[in-house]
Amino acid sequence: MYKILIIDDLAANRRTLSKILKDWDKSYHVSMAINGKQGLELIKAGSIDVVLCDIKMPGMDGIEVLERAGKINPDLPFVMLTAHGDIDTAVECMKLGAYDFLSKPFDLNRILATIKNALENKDLTTENKILKDKVKELTGIVSKKYNIVGESELIKRVKDIINRVASTTARVLITGGNGVGKELVARQIYLKSKRKSAPFIEVNCAAIPAELIESELFGHVKGSFTSSVKDRVGKFEQAHSGTLFLDEIGDMSPATQSKVLRALEEKKIVKVGSQKEIVVDVRVIAATNKDLKKEITLGKFREDLYHRLAVILIHVPSLKERRDDIGYLIDHFVSLLQREDGLERKEFTDQAKSVLKEYPWTGNVRELKNVVERLVILGGNPITEEDIALLAPKS
Repeated sequence: MYKILIIDDLAANRRTLSKILKDWDKSYHVSMAINGKQGLELIKAGSIDVVLCDIKMPGMDGIEVLERAGKINPDLPFVMLTAHGDIDTAVECMKLGAYDFLSKPFDLNRILATIKNALENKDLTTENKILKDKVKELTGIVSKKYNIVGESELIKRVKDIINRVASTTARVLITGGNGVGKELVARQIYLKSKRKSAPFIEVNCAAIPAELIESELFGHVKGSFTSSVKDRVGKFEQAHSGTLFLDEIGDMSPATQSKVLRALEEKKIVKVGSQKEIVVDVRVIAATNKDLKKEITLGKFREDLYHRLAVILIHVPSLKERRDDIGYLIDHFVSLLQREDGLERKEFTDQAKSVLKEYPWTGNVRELKNVVERLVILGGNPITEEDIALLAPKS
């Protein structure tokens, strides 16, 4: 049911409009006000979906009602009622935020179409606000999911560099062993950057066959090779205005390295099978678990590409280098499991945490996360040394 308010000092106009609306749609609930003051009181009471307001009224005119109502509910659509000679005034009302205006004498079809459109516009505005709220909520959840947890000096250093570099456009090279959290660093840079509303596109260079990596990164046109049955948009183009995360960059073939270098230098790409250049605005963050300087010496990685990527270097320490963070990480993973998977929240005893701090953690933070999940699912509450002895890997 939609609630429509008519504000008009002339009783005949109020009755005519009310009858038109009720005859057209029985779900319309029509309220009437004889002047601007009474109309504002009904608006303050809430639940009005659209207002029909006369411009020329004694005391408070329609323009003043519109201005005051905008402070009460700026999203409330106002349709102004005007005589033919008041068109200039009606246009002025539009500048003040009115949705539309209706000329007297009223045209039946125009009235119904205007009210229908105003209500649809209000619904869209409401839905948009709800979606924005959900996005904000989800963004908060995503931010928590990609938090970098810990208070050790090494991890504080990583966080400090992230905070310094995030708002810039500088390219970043993230190094560290498998499972240390290089993607988290990339995500944090993105979430704290000016590009956070644009796409974050991730490419695992080690997971894509060498013969397909160029198509994956730059796209291809139909017919460029046997299986290319339609055009494809590459990751560089998908990340336009946003951030491209090239994970395991050290596994990229020399030929692809050359084309990536060109894309970084010229800010242009060419799809496989095409000669047309496409301008791309992309911030590139790369990561590797390899020693790229050693790879350069071996002739496996281009030195000029390394210098293009490594404007800012961030090394993520291994878990055994930051054992004091293990307790924080355990609590963080327990909270994530509770929030994302609906698992029962379980506490770890201090002794249990102490035992886990002594593990070698060759798989780093990723291994710790897996162990915590196993313990939360299969262990008791609280989780003790006995649970760890049964369920955790042997040190």
